[in-house]
Amino acid sequence: MQSQQELISFFNETRARSELICSFLETEDYVVQPIVDVSPPKWHLGHTTWFFEEFVLKPHKPGYKLFDENSAYVFNSYYESVGEKVIRTNRGNLSRPTVAWVYDYRTYVSKALQELMKSEELSEEILELIEIGCHHEKQHQELLYTDIKYILGNNPLFPKYNDQFKENPIEDFKAEWIKLSEGLYEIGHNTNDFCYDNELGQHKVFLDDFVISSKLLTNAEYLEFMESGGYNDVLLWHAEGWDWINNNKINSPLYWHKIEGEWHSYGLNGLHPVIPEAPVTHISYFEAFAYAQWRGLRLPTEFEWEAANEYFKWGSRWEWTESAYSPYPGYTKAPGALGEYNGKFMVNQKVLRGGSVATSKNHTRPTYRNFFHPQLRWQFTGLRLAK
Repeated sequence: MQSQQELISFFNETRARSELICSFLETEDYVVQPIVDVSPPKWHLGHTTWFFEEFVLKPHKPGYKLFDENSAYVFNSYYESVGEKVIRTNRGNLSRPTVAWVYDYRTYVSKALQELMKSEELSEEILELIEIGCHHEKQHQELLYTDIKYILGNNPLFPKYNDQFKENPIEDFKAEWIKLSEGLYEIGHNTNDFCYDNELGQHKVFLDDFVISSKLLTNAEYLEFMESGGYNDVLLWHAEGWDWINNNKINSPLYWHKIEGEWHSYGLNGLHPVIPEAPVTHISYFEAFAYAQWRGLRLPTEFEWEAANEYFKWGSRWEWTESAYSPYPGYTKAPGALGEYNGKFMVNQKVLRGGSVATSKNHTRPTYRNFFHPQLRWQFTGLRLAK
């Protein structure tokens, strides 16, 4: 747990970072919502502000006056116990409140929270809420990057976001197999540093002998799968995956486009030829599984990944695992609305481990459990093989 002074700095840095990410946008970019999974940048800025207002300022700052009585209705996401909200598919229809209004809202709430943190010694409960709010906003910073990429990457002109974001770090070394022997391994968060409740409940798991690759799968390796007819071989796919690729006419990773016989991919720096040595990204669990089947290998479980993580570099791609997203032994949801944060999503999703080039600093750790439905791929998702 950070001290109150450390938390003030952490809060200020977090709030500034979100606005820096959006500083490269035109006003028109803030409102677009191409699909249900992608939220307008304006909504992310407002939602992360509402979180602090709803869970910290309203209950804990005496005399706090809401910036606007409709902010909760507009910027609540999935907290059913907090009240009514705009349905997710309608976020892109919100031309009002304006972008300028949202920035005024952010300034108002940030100032109120700064006053609260500087005015008195706060209880551990309030400090924990503020810390959660900061990490919640860091999650949305990653979503800002990936949602902005989807918005711009589905614009027929493929506009550039900027040249500063580096999304294709190359692992310039030969892949090796890392072997771990059978035995009991400790899984779960075990320090006093911040973590989410789905990481708690440290426990032992027994793992058989296994090996895991020291390197993420590359575009060149994935292209071999494509060119060998991997997307056309029903025997490589789950039934749902086979239906998904056929119903959606999918034959390559998201953002790949074949131009004059050469594969290109859209990145935040524009449309460019695919870099063979870069780790493949924007693939679904279905695609990761099918590739592993094609190689006669498999994806690691999240427990194997955690047991082995110190032996390889990670953090440029969220890595699909073979584990279903479920609670650890002894898991209990937090009381109240914050209990909706993780627990109610523990069904029909797969765990991803590691982090990505879009993950904010100080917001990843070996025990972090990300989770998505198996068909989703707008995040920076890749894979590491095991056997």
